[in-house]
Amino acid sequence: MYSMKNINILYISICVLVFNFSITFSNDFKTLDEKVEYYKNLFNVECANQKITDNFGNGNDKFYGTRNMRPILHGIAYRGGANNFYHKDNKRDNHNPLPEDGLTNLCLNGFSNSVYLYATNFKSSKTDISKDGKTLKYIQKSGNSKEELNLLFTMILNAVNNPQMGPIYLHCWNGWHQSGYVSSAILMQFCGLSNEEAYQYWLDNTDGVNKGYDNVKSMVKNFKKLDNFSIPDSVKSLICPCIKKNK
Repeated sequence: MYSMKNINILYISICVLVFNFSITFSNDFKTLDEKVEYYKNLFNVECANQKITDNFGNGNDKFYGTRNMRPILHGIAYRGGANNFYHKDNKRDNHNPLPEDGLTNLCLNGFSNSVYLYATNFKSSKTDISKDGKTLKYIQKSGNSKEELNLLFTMILNAVNNPQMGPIYLHCWNGWHQSGYVSSAILMQFCGLSNEEAYQYWLDNTDGVNKGYDNVKSMVKNFKKLDNFSIPDSVKSLICPCIKKNK
């Protein structure tokens, strides 16, 4: 059993109220351990650099519609892109939110929330998805401001504190740059990565596409942990992935 004493529940409630964000429950897990074990078995990945879907959106067919999907926190948060340009049936420009089948597949597999980290064409997307008694909320936040990081970290803690709340899928277009930055911030905040380690993690998970992007790199290098967001060591050992440096 783990202790949640380090989680400021009042602060979480205030943040949820301020951002008008509702918590959705899509699963029947009774404990965090049970939820984490389920998703680790579903994805069969242990380390942060391991892919669930590849650059063309192939891999785990249950998550078709995503690209370059990887774990951030087991059972809690995952990162990636949206499979638009390489989609087998509904190809469209890469600069778009998740395709409809991507949202549906996340919902069917118990994800409660997804966050599009760019604003481009988000208004064309559904924001409330319901399928087979499960629900998914789709929102747009970049994570570039302290206020938006507050919201994303609140979502993380809600998923930790509520076993029945499904994971979060945080995505950009390719699953490399903006999702890499937000994932780096999450790993620094909750898993104790240093800025140097997080920057190397960011580089290692761009699939070599990392020339330029100075603003994103700077945000990773200069990130400072926020107050009121922490988890016990017992939870860290359960949800934090192994970090392997790519060769």
